[in-house]
Amino acid sequence: MPRRTAIPVALKPMPASACGLWLALWAALWPWSAAAQDAPAPRTALRVCQDPNNLPFSNTAGEGLENRIAEVFGKALGLPVTYYSFPQRLAFIRNTLRYKLPGQDYPCDIVMGVPLGFDQVSVTKPYYRSTYALVFPQGRGLDAVKSGSDFLAVDPARLATLRIGLYDRSPASEWLARHGLVERGVPYQIMNADPAQYPGEIIERDLAAGRIDVAIVWGPIAGFYAKRVTSPRLTVVPLKSEPGVKFDYQMAMGVRHGERDWKQQVESLIESRQSEIAAILAEYGVPVVDETYAGPGRR
Repeated sequence: MPRRTAIPVALKPMPASACGLWLALWAALWPWSAAAQDAPAPRTALRVCQDPNNLPFSNTAGEGLENRIAEVFGKALGLPVTYYSFPQRLAFIRNTLRYKLPGQDYPCDIVMGVPLGFDQVSVTKPYYRSTYALVFPQGRGLDAVKSGSDFLAVDPARLATLRIGLYDRSPASEWLARHGLVERGVPYQIMNADPAQYPGEIIERDLAAGRIDVAIVWGPIAGFYAKRVTSPRLTVVPLKSEPGVKFDYQMAMGVRHGERDWKQQVESLIESRQSEIAAILAEYGVPVVDETYAGPGRR
């Protein structure tokens, strides 16, 4: 999934890696290790690193699901929530969580959405698992599709007419290749320099307008924008991982390496506020799946 940290893509050799910002080379990163050893000042706010235009996850208006979860945490901590915004392209972590000028404090202390295994931060325990999903309009010949297998079993003559939108370098690319559907794919750029671009355009703009017939996107994007589009009505079908194609990812939060106490505090919040987190995910239409979506041997 595109240039956003909360949109996982299957890149090798880091199968749990997500989007373009994770491609930043270690050699180019700010030297965080010494700074991370500084004694932390008393916390006066929950300071969140965010993308300013990345719904359903975050935006400057505080309308994203990660904004909502941050507010739950802030209330539990008795602290106001503040945001430090930077587009989630290359060097997002360096320019937010690790950014510190001499004599100044870090601008933010937590990234609210990273995949489990993302090594540029100290990753907490996961707080949800989602998966990539098919999204398509109702009443256009695909209503019987309830799974990825159902989609692949659609009459070949019908499949041969479909325009399937997907972000390049996402698991959807590999899936289409494995099932002989590469020519049906309509690729969208995973890295986009336009600050006004947002991941849901593929659904809200192009799928809704009929420029493509099906989209394959990261589950939270699929669920959120399928709810926002009212004409045509859209169906969301979560996809299960299969040998060679990983669709599902566990999502966690990220703090700076070396901040063990803070990480434990965040994990305690994840545990104690699980019901509120689940309610927010449901409100945003996130397809939360269980470990059976990981496929055999990949729990």
